[in-house]
Amino acid sequence: MQFDIRRFDIYRKVPKDLTQPTNTGAAISLICISFISTLLLIELYDFITPDIVSELYVDIPESGVAERVPVNIDISIIEIGCQYLGIDIQDDLGRHDLAFHENTVKIPENGDRGCRINATFSIARVPGNFHVSTHAAQIQPPNGNMKHVIHELTFGDTVKGFKQIPNRRAFRPLRRFNNTDRPPHTSHDYSLKIVPTIYENRGGQRRYPFQFTFFYREFNPNHHGGVPAIWFRYDIMPITVKYTEHRQKLYTFITSICAVVGGSFTVASILDSIIFTASELFKKFELGKMT
Repeated sequence: MQFDIRRFDIYRKVPKDLTQPTNTGAAISLICISFISTLLLIELYDFITPDIVSELYVDIPESGVAERVPVNIDISIIEIGCQYLGIDIQDDLGRHDLAFHENTVKIPENGDRGCRINATFSIARVPGNFHVSTHAAQIQPPNGNMKHVIHELTFGDTVKGFKQIPNRRAFRPLRRFNNTDRPPHTSHDYSLKIVPTIYENRGGQRRYPFQFTFFYREFNPNHHGGVPAIWFRYDIMPITVKYTEHRQKLYTFITSICAVVGGSFTVASILDSIIFTASELFKKFELGKMT
């Protein structure tokens, strides 16, 4: 007796002459195909778009010495010339750099009455401050108005190119911060709380940007025995935020695709059967009434 493998076919085929196409079935089929196509595109988008997983932990350097934090500041002082201005850096480890000039570019603005300062430097992970002032100038300017515009202030690596990184504004909340409507002869004080952050993409590459919040206040420097300045007082938090990119597993994606296709076809088939059966019963009922 010859073995027939067709016995194991659980998808038995019905001859075409035993099937009956209907307008309702065609409409349901088209709707079902459109629905499945939409869900498949959504599932594909979710598959190729990485998920961002965040976690918090205390970062303790193994050597006991933490790496320094890069700082970039781009600021315009509207009413004081470049010859008077400088950036001073202080911290709790005893650092005191007066008129820091390395990696510092000064560009005259406002008809040489103002100055735009772009500087890059590094700070230790201890409380401290850096400030824009005229403390190092041999002759103080006649106008002590420190009104300014902060074009950019960032800590650590840049987040440009990392489109998936969450809460992007927290990495540069002072960007384009306009502070030109304050009273003259006023010192400006920004208190910064800096949060170390690690961003790791799917390839294992890491970036180390820093998020921060700020609180602004102003005070009269004459009450403190000084000249007007723009202070940035910072404190670096001991908690580190880590963002990690994760992509959906391939088998999860395939399972979702099978569920979408199989479930949609099953529901559409049941709906078509219900409508077809109801229409047949309605036709028989009408024929019964006619006779």
